[in-house]
Amino acid sequence: MGDRITVSTLEVKKDNWSEARITLETVSTQLAPGEVLLQVDRQALTANNISYASSGDSLKYWEFFPAEEGWGRIPGMGWSEVLASAHPEVQVGERVWGFTPYATHHKILAGKVNGFSFSDVSSHRDGHAQVYCQFDRAAANPIYESQREDQDSLLRGLFMTSWLVEDFIEMNQGFGAEACLITSASSKTSIALAHAVKRRGKHASIGITSPGNITFCESLGCYDRVLSYADIASLNSATPVVMVDMAGNAKVIADLHNHFRDNMRHSCRIGATHYNQMGSVKGLPGARPEFFFAPSHIKTRSDELGAMVLMQALGADYAGFRVFCDSWMTVVQSSGAEASLKTYQSVLAGTADPVAGQIVSL
Repeated sequence: MGDRITVSTLEVKKDNWSEARITLETVSTQLAPGEVLLQVDRQALTANNISYASSGDSLKYWEFFPAEEGWGRIPGMGWSEVLASAHPEVQVGERVWGFTPYATHHKILAGKVNGFSFSDVSSHRDGHAQVYCQFDRAAANPIYESQREDQDSLLRGLFMTSWLVEDFIEMNQGFGAEACLITSASSKTSIALAHAVKRRGKHASIGITSPGNITFCESLGCYDRVLSYADIASLNSATPVVMVDMAGNAKVIADLHNHFRDNMRHSCRIGATHYNQMGSVKGLPGARPEFFFAPSHIKTRSDELGAMVLMQALGADYAGFRVFCDSWMTVVQSSGAEASLKTYQSVLAGTADPVAGQIVSL
């Protein structure tokens, strides 16, 4: 490795996510004390990542990885290898899992180092939730399996979000609902939520999706019923429900609220798989739509249970979920700038096969 390396990074226009580019910049491999240079290996690219763009300003995801004015770097989850380290407790060659930009390399300032993880404590990460700044060490992960790295990149982050949503609903006595409505039912985050709801067994899980994905969603076995967006009126409006919206489609949200009215007991917004159909959802009947911020619930439950107990419970359920995914999910790898851009556009447009788990490597 020479004194400098060329870093490729995927960036998108903040006001037009379909406009994407690969930037090239030269980065020094001479590290200041505490700095660590990561070689980004493989990252998941799912509808969950599009949701980070949709909340880029409101939840400050654009601040994770600063870019040129008007452009943003979408956070990606996946595995990296420590290429160089100027921190005495971070070793070259370590495998770590965490958030990085979609890039070939990423330089951080390591801190908060312990046997399980370390964090990026760079000044631009100040104020961000710890879970987003942390890199977990493979050597300390009790369920780490090298052959499951791609699967972990695809599922681990989104499963955590879905598991926490379901736990939040449970901690609120289900808001008095009998069923959980899940939009964008074919997305992996929605499937993870349906799996968690089914495991708990207290609510019927009702998936809402496009007509072409109904058969796929039904085949999974984690939804009690699956219907298309056009058939919302067929649902029993007298049933008290909670809704977890992964689509971000203002019309769908309005249709569901107007159908269930006061029986919409809680309305939780997470995703934006229908990014081009977003809009205002103010003034609707029923519970006011609210964004779910996973790190806040992590803190609440960690304070109640202890962080280790919470993570052990989450990890045990995650191990079961990834075995469930063995039966239907296929990992599809895209390598290089052009292939990665093409995959990004297909995920953004919602044309990616729901069976496929997209992994990109710049």
